[in-house]
Amino acid sequence: MSDLKLFQSAGKTLTELGNTPTPLERGLQTQFEQNLETLLGVRFLASEYATTHGGRMDTLGLDENGSPVIIEYKRDRSENVINQGLFYLDWLMDHRGDFELLVRDRYGKEVADQVEWNAPRLICIAADFTKYDIHAVKQMGRNIELIRYRRFAGDLLLLELLTAVSAGTSSGVTVDAAGNSKPHKYKTVSEMIAGADGELANLYADVEHFLMGLGDDVTQKTLRFYVAFRRIKNFACVEVKTTLNLVRLYLKLDPDTVELEDGFTRDVRHVGHYGTGDLEVSLTSHDDLERAKALIEQSYEAS
Repeated sequence: MSDLKLFQSAGKTLTELGNTPTPLERGLQTQFEQNLETLLGVRFLASEYATTHGGRMDTLGLDENGSPVIIEYKRDRSENVINQGLFYLDWLMDHRGDFELLVRDRYGKEVADQVEWNAPRLICIAADFTKYDIHAVKQMGRNIELIRYRRFAGDLLLLELLTAVSAGTSSGVTVDAAGNSKPHKYKTVSEMIAGADGELANLYADVEHFLMGLGDDVTQKTLRFYVAFRRIKNFACVEVKTTLNLVRLYLKLDPDTVELEDGFTRDVRHVGHYGTGDLEVSLTSHDDLERAKALIEQSYEAS
């Protein structure tokens, strides 16, 4: 794999900072677990969680979209952390009740009831992966992300998303721990998209095309009431509002850094809404989309 180089600027002089692609030690796993939301947008649930088959999942969490997350750390070059993680992923799907109980005990019943079982994620973290690892993940058709880390002088930690596969985009129908569909009082985003008229449907299609075209590392997931677009973390959540004839985005930007425009942008830090992001952007036309592109790009770069 190609290596990353980081340089420090001092006046006109650039100095390369050395990195240490050493095997992941237990202390770094602990550091990840203590900062999961900052690093990966994942809420911590458990460390070294034991399965009934005698194995132990390194880290269990819940992502910002309510999906279960298994994080496995590759400590040795010969360790097949991807296959091991897939085994745990299948085990977790057969033990949904245990996971929801874990969520309930830590975050409450309301959060546990909202767990999204449509597409649980496996995140593998290592000092490096081979080209064969990356190729294999792309062929598997599972929700797997490979993240490479590097430590640099000055206590710097760099994360690089090498590949992310978003498989089996859901219809927005949620299933419970037993695998049964959960009824919803309101229309799902999939139903909203399907029921949109031609102009609104075209606007959403252009929004989706722009978001996915920002980079090869962008994946999307359709949830109940919004579509999440993410790199390592969400950078945009999108709703389609047929009754208002608009597409609404929630971006991870500080509203204080944006000149808010009535009817176009809004500060929703203290307003309940689906998805993640503190800046709401409402699009009623393709001209609005053009105006919003700079904000979307800022959110993408910050994620």
